[in-house]
Amino acid sequence: MYSEDMYIDIVPNRKSPPAILLRESIREGKKIVKRTIANLSSLSLKQAQLIRQVLKGQSLVAPEACFDIVNSKAHGGVDAVLLAMRKLGFNNLLGSRRCTERDLVVAMVASRILHRESKLAFSRSWENSTLGELLGTEGASEDDLYAAMDWLYERQDTIEKKLAKRHLSPGDHVLYDLSSSYFEGKQCPLGKRGYSRDQKKGKLQVNYGLLTDRRGCPISLSVFPGNTADASTFLPQVERIQHDFGLESVVLVGDRGMISEVQLNVLRERPGVDWITALRSGAIRKLCDEKAIQLTLFDERNLFEFTHADFPGERLIACRNPELAYHRSQTRSALLEASSAALTKVRRMVNKGTLKGAAKIGVRTGRVINQYKMAKHIKLDIAEATFSFEMDTQSVSREAELDGIYVIRSSLKTHKRTANDIVLDYKSLSQVERAFRSIKTTDLEVRPIYHYGENRVRTHLFICMLSYYVKWHMMEAWRPLLFADEAQDAKRMHDPVAPATRSDHAQEKVCSKKLADGSPAHSFQSLLSNLKSIVRNTCRRRDAEVSEPCFVMDTQPTERQQKAYQLLKKIKA
Repeated sequence: MYSEDMYIDIVPNRKSPPAILLRESIREGKKIVKRTIANLSSLSLKQAQLIRQVLKGQSLVAPEACFDIVNSKAHGGVDAVLLAMRKLGFNNLLGSRRCTERDLVVAMVASRILHRESKLAFSRSWENSTLGELLGTEGASEDDLYAAMDWLYERQDTIEKKLAKRHLSPGDHVLYDLSSSYFEGKQCPLGKRGYSRDQKKGKLQVNYGLLTDRRGCPISLSVFPGNTADASTFLPQVERIQHDFGLESVVLVGDRGMISEVQLNVLRERPGVDWITALRSGAIRKLCDEKAIQLTLFDERNLFEFTHADFPGERLIACRNPELAYHRSQTRSALLEASSAALTKVRRMVNKGTLKGAAKIGVRTGRVINQYKMAKHIKLDIAEATFSFEMDTQSVSREAELDGIYVIRSSLKTHKRTANDIVLDYKSLSQVERAFRSIKTTDLEVRPIYHYGENRVRTHLFICMLSYYVKWHMMEAWRPLLFADEAQDAKRMHDPVAPATRSDHAQEKVCSKKLADGSPAHSFQSLLSNLKSIVRNTCRRRDAEVSEPCFVMDTQPTERQQKAYQLLKKIKA
């Protein structure tokens, strides 16, 4: 008995794909017997034909000798973002029924993550990627995109209610903070001059407040004119959470500029609402003067809890961070030094006679004071022909006593949250700041805003929030591949006052720039860029007739890219 040869046998099935078998012919005496070596039915017919050619000893021809690549489109990044959206049920979040407007909104959200551009530029870029092809939106014009934005504007409340139902439960912590972005143009009613967080003096701006769950996952976005005070935006959020989102009990976390005494007086009258915020420096100074806070109390521990008659029914938690104290001391010294150098220049000008008159000297001095914000520590003596200044060392020493000290205040009872937990809850506001950084910088680039209509501006900001919602889940899924720290739960076990530190594993990634398996660690943007190297090629057989259809071939993903896709499949809504 000996083997004659191996071959591929394709066996037809009536109602199923044909069976593809690797077989061997064996001679037993005068008979030839077939023996099946392997079932290759998982392969395509094309692959089976190629194996058959190899077994017959035929040469395989290089694809470029037989086929032309008619077109290539970026595909990998698009595929990754749309995969994350599918796992999040994003389409149903926008609307239960498919329509052109819903598909275009999905496209705009995905495009904001992949490549930030204006609506006009986006309407010209359908041929650059498979986004329009996969969503069926190819050829949509700029006007179509604006119509989709108008459709989304009408649905924002409904979408935010769905997000709240998905991510918030009664008694949960809700984080809230406010930011702003500047306009290009002067026609939008929302555009006002106010405190510019973008440091764009003279530009009109719009303010927007972001509500997130305790992890920083975005829930709701509210838009206000650019001159709206932070504190005045807070109570409408409380109303929205309790009435629109149906949460009878909630814990609101906001910074000291957001939750003022006026807001707290209202909150105390609302059943089911607890809060966590911090005292302003003036209130902390008063507590220190009354000896309620003493530096010796921090000798054994960097936080302690106390009560005070000025804050009835509240828990006060005083914290002292030595590293923060050092940073503030260094910053103040640098600002005082810069102020002294600038004022010395002014004094020299007065002495030379190039700057005369108390009014003019005062204006020039005011520029310095306003630039470095050190007026409280400098004594000025301005006359018609003389000018002098000196540092108020007593004021500097008095302020230095509070360096590194902050006081958290909360209405939560002891049995609900420990002092450590409350400090960590307040510090979780950094998650909202992280969201603003992502929305405003190279990740999503919300600014500058070019829209003129009030509703369009609101919708533009909402699209950026929805984009961050998808990106947030992608980043959480990709933590093993990014520089990000994977030991998130362990952070709550650390000292709540000390600066947050990376885990040993995360620190190793940062230092080596590599993962445990030796492959490169990525940022979100670099990993997304790596996936963009996967392209979809439209091919045609060379010398084919015009009527012969083309076929599609995608770049084979690398092992790292396959891992990225597998992690996205684990996302849960």
